[in-house]
Amino acid sequence: MVSIKTEEEIELMNYAGSVCYNLLEYMENCIKPGVTTKELDTIAEKFIRSKGCTPSFLNYEGYPASICTSINDEVVHGIPSEKRKLKNGDIIKLDVGACYKGYHADTARTYKVGTVNKEISDLMKYTKEALYKGLSVIKDGVKLNDVCTAIESVAISHGYGVIRELTGHGIGTVVHEDPYIPNYSNTESELILKEGMTLAIEPMFSLKGRKVWLLEDDWTIVTRDGSVAAHYEHTIAVTKDGYKILTGE
Repeated sequence: MVSIKTEEEIELMNYAGSVCYNLLEYMENCIKPGVTTKELDTIAEKFIRSKGCTPSFLNYEGYPASICTSINDEVVHGIPSEKRKLKNGDIIKLDVGACYKGYHADTARTYKVGTVNKEISDLMKYTKEALYKGLSVIKDGVKLNDVCTAIESVAISHGYGVIRELTGHGIGTVVHEDPYIPNYSNTESELILKEGMTLAIEPMFSLKGRKVWLLEDDWTIVTRDGSVAAHYEHTIAVTKDGYKILTGE
């Protein structure tokens, strides 16, 4: 069952989303060679709580940190650690969530650590482009699969792997609500979008193969072939004529 949010509920999510956005902006100055992913997690938790929110991910289904910090071939759900130091040439995906008065927002961004090569830089560029291409078709009355197809089209045009085991999702009073939102065209996403639906759209592409492994920590998901992956995400509200980004400025 996909919930429809009231204007008041969307405003609460919008506040949580603005906290997430500002956190990701702040993190631009924190990500550099030598920083540990645990340090980033500590900064994020302090930031989220200072704005009157709580970290959405902390203890969610047992997750032990406030944000996800996924480096290079780690696609998502990398657990922050004092042992993981960033180095020049890495990319890191930060996935953050905040809860305000019982309502969540969820967003992700991929960052360069120092200087990366053009192949990786392009992967980041076009994964982000896929996010906005998916968003561009959203409005009341559109079939959800149109969004999925738009996202996939960018990956196809550049030869990237689309991670199929991981999807976008509905969001609201819990972090993951219906519907699931694959990043590829499919026959299951027949839902018709309605004004007031709130969705987390999040393309995840790899440079090569699409297959993934779950590591022994039961959280971190990596590409099977070791290729680098990128991830971008926004929480949005469907409007009559389009959409509103809740995790933006």
